[in-house]
Amino acid sequence: MCLDQGPGPGMEMKLRYYCNVCDCVVKDSINFLDHINGKKHQRNLGMSMRVERSTLDQVKKRFEVNKKKMEEKQKDYDFEERMKELREEEEKAKAYKKEKQKEKKRRAEEDLTFEEDDEMAAVMGFSGFGSTKKSY
Repeated sequence: MCLDQGPGPGMEMKLRYYCNVCDCVVKDSINFLDHINGKKHQRNLGMSMRVERSTLDQVKKRFEVNKKKMEEKQKDYDFEERMKELREEEEKAKAYKKEKQKEKKRRAEEDLTFEEDDEMAAVMGFSGFGSTKKSY
């Protein structure tokens, strides 16, 4: 698809749609959409517009295949196994939460240690390191 703009009658701009496959120009988007879904365009793309009719045996075989797939899915579903998986997931979540709490507690202890160091530095006469701001 190519959007082509060209001067129309009276020197005004008109939009036209060009189909590269069929080498034709269409005036507006609605007609272009109809063209793309049409038989001529589909045939030029190499698509067959014919639908093959299924026989009764083919339909029955398809139903059997789908039924077997559904039965396999039901066999795979084991209640006890699913409960075990859920328990494992809960344990992992608890362990993760516990680890996060330990990490938070450790950080709080580190911050407390730094605050004690700041107090000690103030007692010794050090108010801060690396500050370029001077107070008058």
